This record gives sequence, structure tokens and C-alpha cells, in this order.
Amino acid sequence: RAPVLVRRGDPGYYAGLFSTADFDAALREGEVHFGTHLDVTSYADGVRETHNPSGRALPAVVWDFYQNGCSLRLLCPQAFSPTVWHFLSILQEQFGSMAGANTYLTPPGTQGFAPHYDDIEAFVLQLEGKKHWRVYRPRRDAEILPQFSSANLTQAELGEPVLETVLEPGDLLYFPRGFIHQGDCLPDAHSLHITVSSYQRNSWGDFLEKLLPAALQMALEEDLEYRRGLPMDYLQYMGVANSDKVDARRTAFVEKVQSLIKKLLDYAPIDAAVDQRAKSFLHDCLPPVLTQSEKAQSVYGFPARWQDGGPCNVDILITKDTEVRLLRHGIIRLCNEEAGVMLYYTTENSRVYHKEEPKFLELDPEYTDSIEFLLSSYPNYISVDNLLCETLEEKISLATLLFEKGILTTKKPLAQV
Repeated sequence: RAPVLVRRGDPGYYAGLFSTADFDAALREGEVHFGTHLDVTSYADGVRETHNPSGRALPAVVWDFYQNGCSLRLLCPQAFSPTVWHFLSILQEQFGSMAGANTYLTPPGTQGFAPHYDDIEAFVLQLEGKKHWRVYRPRRDAEILPQFSSANLTQAELGEPVLETVLEPGDLLYFPRGFIHQGDCLPDAHSLHITVSSYQRNSWGDFLEKLLPAALQMALEEDLEYRRGLPMDYLQYMGVANSDKVDARRTAFVEKVQSLIKKLLDYAPIDAAVDQRAKSFLHDCLPPVLTQSEKAQSVYGFPARWQDGGPCNVDILITKDTEVRLLRHGIIRLCNEEAGVMLYYTTENSRVYHKEEPKFLELDPEYTDSIEFLLSSYPNYISVDNLLCETLEEKISLATLLFEKGILTTKKPLAQV
């Protein structure tokens, strides 16, 4: 794995994705708050500082910081830009993991951040101006594909860069987790870039963190060997202080541990652990960006409104002949949990990362087959009467519930009486 530089030779390649005008509009029209949505930073003489005041990030204050040489990091541009929201929603489906973004606006001749490495796969898209980048290999094996980001590093810790370049509008720079990087502005131009991130906490080790405790719990419940007591004298011959001793009891103890660990694989609920990872991913996801037809044929375009002194067109009239399908294939996940069958979904997520708690419905187990049928039928429409529930009333009830949560769309806008 190594950094990749893509020269587009087309300054307008990312036109319309995000701009300084969009940055300014977010400050003027959005509810941007220091520390929550915006960081003000500087890096000079080897010292990285954050200058966030409290409260709302008003344009006069923000642009004064910028004019005095501070960098501006907008932490969730997707909350203020429908274009970035749409862009990230496509990427999260492609990566199968969270796709996030920060935008960085840096004044000419300055640097906003100290050298560091991140716990994400990073794609730097240069939108405006120029930026000088230096990228360095991980310093040791333990920093290759790290689980967590580093602290700020000093220049003396870096060595020689493996890649040094100046990004111009339209260019892209990718570097894997663990590659140290720093970017500074040239004296004659500001820089605006967006960093797209993915694969945070999405390794085999992170998966095993879900799987192994579940496997051990199942083994304890089902296998007497895991519930037997430890040898009464094991503290006398085990432990670091005894690690150099030759003792048959030590050999037997280690072999027993190895045997139990190997046997643990028989109890590993791999699919259930994958479902728990999927549940976490759905919490990470942005809500789907709807087309005009999807809006018209879903609850988001339903014509309920206040008129002539009261609400009208409120009733959702789904019948056995109504044709429905999932809004998108990847917006739901069925999970069998101790509390019951849970259906997790993304349609009510916030555009601000983890602003809301995970969204889910607790379903009767008899609805599981219908949910799986909807998943396997996508992208085709099916009539409500074909749902795999016992009664027509249950079929309509389930379809109505899923429609109200934005999970289902209808082939035609629902007729009003």
C-alpha cells in the first residue's frame, strides 16, 4: 500500500462539489458552531493550536481568524451542502463503510496542522488554489494500518518524504492509514480542499472484537469445559515470574488454553457478528438522497397538509394491490438480538455524524420472511398481497409501517380519497 497521486489537468473537474462560496453560505445561512462544526487552527514554529471560541461561528469572527492566518476546518460539510451529502452517500455504498468528509480552507503562506497520521483511508481532492503536500511512510510496523490516529508529530520524527507534490484544482491525493502527512500553502495562493475518509475501525480486528465475546458467551452457555474451575494451584506456576520455569503443569495449562481457544471457533456466531457490524454501519450512514420520483412515491412526498382549518390528506391508503419496494437495498438490516428481531434503518439518520441514536423497529418474528422477501425482490416492485404474512391485515399493517418510516416507496403515488 502506497500513496497515489492523480493529476487531472482539469481545474474544473470538481466544479460544483464545494467552494469558498459554499463555505461562506454555510456560515451565513447554516447553524455552524465552533468546535462542533468548525475548527480554527494554526501551526507555526512546530506548535499546533486550536483557537475555537464558544458559540455560533458568525462570518465576521470566522473571516477575521482567516485574515489573521488561521486555517478553517469544516467538520461536516454534508450537513450544509446537498452536493457533498449526495457524493458521500454514493461512496458509503461503494466502500461498505462510513464515508466522511472535512473541508479545509487555508490562507496563503500558512499551515494549519502538525504532521500526523490518521486511522482512515484519506482521499484529498483539491478544489481551489494550491497546497504543498509531504507524505511519509509509517515509522515502524506497529503504525502500519493503525487502529487510532497519532498525536501531533515533530519535524525531527519524520525522515524523508516518499511523496512531495503541489496539488492544483482537479488533482487527487490518496494515502493509506498510518502514512504521516502535512500540507502547507504556497505564499501566492490560498487552498481549499476536501478530505474524504473511509474504513475507520473497519478491520478484521474490529470484526473479531464483536465476534469473540459472542463466541465465548455461547461457549459458556453450551459447553461444560468452559465452566470448569481453574486448577487450584495455577497461580504458583503461571504468570510472568514463572515464565522461564520448566514445569509439566505449565505445559498442561498452556495446552488447555490453546485447546479452548481453538474449540471456541465452533461457537463463533459469524453471521450474527456481521449483522452487528452492519448495524453499526447503518448508524454511521448518511440518510439516502432522494430523487424527485422517490420523493413523490414515498412518505416524503405524501400530500398531508393543513387546509381550510384542519389537516387533510392524512390517511395512508395502502391496499392489497399497492405495489411497493424498498427505497434502497442498503438502508435496512435485520438483526436477531436478545430483545427480539430488530430492523435497523438509515432513512431517519441525521446528516451530522451520529447526531441521532441508531434508528430501529422491533418486529414480530413472523414479519422476518416479508422483510427478506422485500430485500430479495429489490429493485422490482411487489404487491402488498404478496408479502409473506398470514393475514391481509398484517400485510397492510407492515407495509404501512415501513412506508411511514420512509423505508418503502410505491410504484405510483398513493391515490387520495
